[in-house]
Amino acid sequence: MHHGHHHPRHRHSHPDCRFARREDGPDGHRYGHRWGRGGGRSGLGRFFAHGDLRLVILGLIAEKPRHGYEIIKAIEERVGGAYSPSPGVIYPTLTLLEELGYVTVTAEEPGGRKSHAITEQGRAFLEANRPALDALLARMDAAGEVGGPAPQILRAMENLKLALRLRMARGPLSTAEAEAVAAALDAAATAVERS
Repeated sequence: MHHGHHHPRHRHSHPDCRFARREDGPDGHRYGHRWGRGGGRSGLGRFFAHGDLRLVILGLIAEKPRHGYEIIKAIEERVGGAYSPSPGVIYPTLTLLEELGYVTVTAEEPGGRKSHAITEQGRAFLEANRPALDALLARMDAAGEVGGPAPQILRAMENLKLALRLRMARGPLSTAEAEAVAAALDAAATAVERS
């Protein structure tokens, strides 16, 4: 009989499992190009939808053979620092491109950095998707010109939202406390305006 009790309770715990699964999802995709789907929190989602990052990386390699780090810096520069792709996104995508036969990889020296060069198959894929790549590059250039929020600004904004949430969760603010919080926010707004 105990088993009968355990089973529903097990099924009951599934809503909690949902959160675990949601975290496992992106993790499971971390080593494929679908990572871009779940990367919105890092800023990835704002620039690259499903498969887009693969196209951008291939386009950069088509210009000249590059190391993974050079690709990260090239994307960073193109978007004016508005987004910095992490190695956990770039390197798995490079591995995928190699598996697809779109790039070849050579190590410069034993244990050295790997250089990625485009193959004929990769060029054919790039040409077939040229309109999509051009649109992506234009969007990246526009982001660079606008000078979207720098990563440290995004971090500070999240920090402020978290601080407010935590304070509100502690209970109602007295008039004096509310005025102190409002004064801190007003001071921040004034400092930003004057910067």
